[in-house]
Amino acid sequence: MKKQVSAILAASMAASMLVACGGSTSSAATSTATAESTSTASSEAAPAESTADAGQAADITLWTYPIGKWGDSESVDALLADFNAEYPDIHVTVEYLDYTNGDDQVNTAIEGGSAPDIVMEGPERLVANWGAKGLMVDLSDLWTDDQKADISASVEAACKDSSGAYYEFPLCMTAHCMAINKTVFEAAGAMQYVDAENHTWTTDNFLKAVQAVYDSGKTDVGAIYCSGQGGDQGTRAIINNMYGGTFTDAAHTKYTADSPENIKAIQTLYDTKGINFDASIAGGDEITLFRNGTLQMAFCWNIAQQANSDNNDAGLTNDGDEIFPMAFPTDSGDPKLCGGIWGFGIFDNGDEAKIEAARTFIDFIAADPDQVKDSVLASTYFPVRTSVGDIYADNEIMSEYSKFMAYLGDYYQITPGWATARTEWWNMLQRVGSGEDVETAVKTFVDNANAAAQA
Repeated sequence: MKKQVSAILAASMAASMLVACGGSTSSAATSTATAESTSTASSEAAPAESTADAGQAADITLWTYPIGKWGDSESVDALLADFNAEYPDIHVTVEYLDYTNGDDQVNTAIEGGSAPDIVMEGPERLVANWGAKGLMVDLSDLWTDDQKADISASVEAACKDSSGAYYEFPLCMTAHCMAINKTVFEAAGAMQYVDAENHTWTTDNFLKAVQAVYDSGKTDVGAIYCSGQGGDQGTRAIINNMYGGTFTDAAHTKYTADSPENIKAIQTLYDTKGINFDASIAGGDEITLFRNGTLQMAFCWNIAQQANSDNNDAGLTNDGDEIFPMAFPTDSGDPKLCGGIWGFGIFDNGDEAKIEAARTFIDFIAADPDQVKDSVLASTYFPVRTSVGDIYADNEIMSEYSKFMAYLGDYYQITPGWATARTEWWNMLQRVGSGEDVETAVKTFVDNANAAAQA
């Protein structure tokens, strides 16, 4: 892989820095995101002649989390201008959320009877949280046979509630991975343990690499961060992958982190020199420590972090060392990466005209053959639709990251009790880090998470 990415790509990716890690659109060093702002799409520039459906008139609201350039008003206004060229009578007001207080804003709006018409986020919120509470509109009518044929069965399953209702219509996705400081690994003789072509390694080779880097004098090789839930997909993935454990059952009805495989993985990480359980940092902080050279690997990583320049050349640490993305280590040779899926859901606010206008918006932005490519490009991630094709064919770094899509595992984030499980997870890691017996700590996690799942 090249050490540098084009300035255009770096600029387009910068806003998505910590989407998956529960951070904001600012640099990784900042844990508090910018306060929300609003932007209203103007339809004054729409052509005088409109389509047959453009007679549909409504004022609707879209609240979007910082999913790539979907957190940037200039980019979103351009997409809304495309929409208003077809539907000039539907006016969309946008509010930009962050991952620091976005959930609180939405929940407060729900309690106050002023929930947005459309929310852009993932199934863990749209399906497993608000959808499961009966707050969302069933979007089954958008999921036609043609749409299902164009979207993978795993993505479709993540967008559907156990009742059979579809509470999300997806737009884009990515695979979360980890990363290493290649320059440091080479100096320590640790790159011999890496399959650089496929970006994979075995658990045994991962441990050998950590030991080699540690022996070279870099005593802080990696961190099991656990001050909060930010970036927790990384700590779940390293633990689940090492010896083939799972986080939930296949049916997404209960939590299974107390398996012997997971207990072995947690104990191994705890016993490994150079891997520290750190209750003072979350995922975004880990990225900062990785970029500034304190840590030599990061578990909270994806294409957004790779391409974010963070005031230097994208793909490099602050010291100019090369960052190399990796799948999580596994004994099976078949890593299972956590995926991110983002799309749209509609809150049931009781206004059929607004609901129908929201459906029209989603259908245009996420399904119109002439529009969907631009909508996905704004996300800086990958399309969920096979018909969109390889939109990054001429982009070397995006093409390299596309390899990770083949390693996507189960999307278990729709398991009931998810919000409680996330909190219990980092609490469990903190207890392990403070010396509590691993089996005891994991049992507490599973008991509390499953109690929430059955509630």
